[in-house]
Amino acid sequence: MYRYKCIIGARLRARTAGRQTTEAMISVNVLNRMTELGNPELVAIRG
Repeated sequence: MYRYKCIIGARLRARTAGRQTTEAMISVNVLNRMTELGNPELVAIRG
């Protein structure tokens, strides 16, 4: 969450509801991308 808050911030900056929705969706996509990059890729090993 520290990295997220450094990049995005702790609050919404937009004033209108529509723009706040857009800003929140962008933030969610960024957070999902950061989480995806941090997860290891699992590969089945058959011996």
